[in-house]
Amino acid sequence: MTAFRKAVEARDAEAIEAALADDVVFQSPVAFKPYQGRALTAAILRGVLRVFEDFRYVRELSGDDGRDHALVFETRVGDVRVEGCDFLHLDADGLIDELTVMVRPLSAAQALSAAMAAEFPRIQREATGS
Repeated sequence: MTAFRKAVEARDAEAIEAALADDVVFQSPVAFKPYQGRALTAAILRGVLRVFEDFRYVRELSGDDGRDHALVFETRVGDVRVEGCDFLHLDADGLIDELTVMVRPLSAAQALSAAMAAEFPRIQREATGS
């Protein structure tokens, strides 16, 4: 998990994408339907890098099998303080095949939703290469 964490903390979009499995499933904290695939998930995470400010991981938890991890973070979206957690599952190759993000409080989820909605046209262009 260190590679993904370091990539996120360095805001290295290429290294983040390299940590994702081709068939990764991303569960957003502000969307009901999961997003599937490396290209779309990587584009979403690039959007997140654009809207999160002062991001930092504050705790890391790992399951006994080494394939499940939780990375607790703190950040801001504009003036709104956000607390959250990235829940990750690794496939047999050590790539992230499941990524679920949760945030709190409600005001943070609302701020994130609005900021990501503004990013989504760009995210879609990046994901499709158009």
